[in-house]
Amino acid sequence: MTDSLAGARREALRGHAAMLLFSVLVAGSFSLGVRAANLIHPEAITAARFVIAAGVIGGVAMAAGPGLSRRALRAPWRYLLLGGMFAAYFVLMFEGLKTAPAVSASAVFTLTPLMAAGFGWLLLRQRMTARIGLALGLGGFGALWVIFRGDLAAMARLHLGRGEAIYLVGCAAHALYTPMVRKLNRGESALVLSFGTMLAGSLVMLVWGWGAIRETDWAGLPAIVWITLLYVAIFASAATAVLVQYATLRLPSAKVMAYTYLTPAWVIALEAMLGQGLPGLAVLPGIIATLVALLMLLKGEE
Repeated sequence: MTDSLAGARREALRGHAAMLLFSVLVAGSFSLGVRAANLIHPEAITAARFVIAAGVIGGVAMAAGPGLSRRALRAPWRYLLLGGMFAAYFVLMFEGLKTAPAVSASAVFTLTPLMAAGFGWLLLRQRMTARIGLALGLGGFGALWVIFRGDLAAMARLHLGRGEAIYLVGCAAHALYTPMVRKLNRGESALVLSFGTMLAGSLVMLVWGWGAIRETDWAGLPAIVWITLLYVAIFASAATAVLVQYATLRLPSAKVMAYTYLTPAWVIALEAMLGQGLPGLAVLPGIIATLVALLMLLKGEE
């Protein structure tokens, strides 16, 4: 019994480590995406990123060992459903980033954990304890504090513009995707399930975005678009898909998505590296609140 509990704790900690890396990789997609969003159709860049990501994950999965094709053919409708939700998130993200700044979009992203907790209860009957609820609330407040640099007046004026509203719908798709991974899993590894999701997402996007793909002058795209495409395909699609599915099989949905609270802090750090400057010490309480929230989530794994 003791060994079983110790093993469960180890698996949970691995899930947390996966989501910590996830938060770093996602932050880069905001900073790069906002610089490329108006230079290419959202459907075109999303289709390209899914095709590249499917190739990367498929290659890794085939190299990892046999059994990929046998498992991937099991109930293929599951992959279409998961791939469709994932595709909707990325398309709406790039559409939203046409008008929403990177930091503002990351603020909307912090609403994902609470939505994921709601979907987790509806689909899996995952209960939110008082400690998890407090941690989610504290993490959300800390993230917003960082985003608005401790300016309470700016926080009070928070409103959704067109880009933020579009991205909010995408975040709802992302939040639903998280518990659906666990609900639809039939024993496949995270790698196999990720490959099926990316392959199905590629098919969905090739049909959905065929017009935008044909209209895109691929040879004439600026370098920032290609940099963004390769980053989001390899790191913010292939890698994060595996990380989320790996963590989802080890943690409740609310805990998986709680790591999105770290993303705004990473975005601000990255924007500073790109020449936007560093925020002052006013953001320190928000960073501390976020870290405390994550520690609360790490404590007492079941």
